[in-house]
Amino acid sequence: MHTRRGDHRSLMLAFFVVLPLQFVLAGGRWFDLFTVFIPVYVFLAIPVVSALAGDPARFLERNAKIQWGIMVCVYGLSHAPALLLLEFPNYAGRGAFLLFFLVVVTACAQISQEAASRRLRAMPAARHIDRSFSARAWWLGVIAAGLIGAAMYWATPFKPLQALVLAAVSAGAGTLGELVMRALKRDAGVTSWGNASALTGAVGLLDRVAPLAFSAPIFFHLTRWYFRV
Repeated sequence: MHTRRGDHRSLMLAFFVVLPLQFVLAGGRWFDLFTVFIPVYVFLAIPVVSALAGDPARFLERNAKIQWGIMVCVYGLSHAPALLLLEFPNYAGRGAFLLFFLVVVTACAQISQEAASRRLRAMPAARHIDRSFSARAWWLGVIAAGLIGAAMYWATPFKPLQALVLAAVSAGAGTLGELVMRALKRDAGVTSWGNASALTGAVGLLDRVAPLAFSAPIFFHLTRWYFRV
C-alpha cells in the first residue's frame, strides 16, 4: 500500500491505538461500542489525524486505504474471537463451538464453490478478477454451507433451520469477501499475501482468513440481533 510521510500518524493510530482498543472492547463485552467504534469514531478520526499532518496529496485515496485496511484486518477479524464471549441461556462457556461452527461452514462454502467452478465451467461473474468465480458456483457453495450448518446445529444454541440460514448467509458473505480480496491483490499486482513458496504450503495469513473477515461480522451481528444476546 502506497503511503507518505503524512500517513505515519494515522498508521501509528491504527496499529497502536485502534487495534488493541477494539480487542479490549470485545474482551470487556462492551458490544454496543465494539460494533461502532471503528466504522464511526475511527473512520472520522483517521482523516482528521491525516489532515493535521498537512499533506493534501492523494488525500482521499491514502485515507481510504488505511480505513479499508482497518475495516478488514481489525474490525472484521475481531468479530471471530468476540463470538467466544456471546452469552446464550443454557449455553454458558461454549462460545468456542460458535467459532468452530463459523470456521467450518465458511471453509465448506469456499471449498464447495471452488470445486463447483472447476466442474461446471460456468461463465465467470468477474472475469478480470477471478475466472473461477461464477454465480452458479457461489450458490452451490452457499447451499453446501447451509446444509453443513444444519447438520452441526447440535454444537450451537440454534435450531436446525436457524443454523442453516445463519451458515448460508455468513458463508456466502465470506466467499464474496474472498472475491473482494482477490480484486485487491489484482490491483496491487501480487499473487498472495505472503511467501508463495513456504514449505508449509501457507501463502499468507490474510489469504487464509480473508473469508472470515467478511463472514465473522455478519454472523456475529445476525446472531446478536436475532437472539438478542
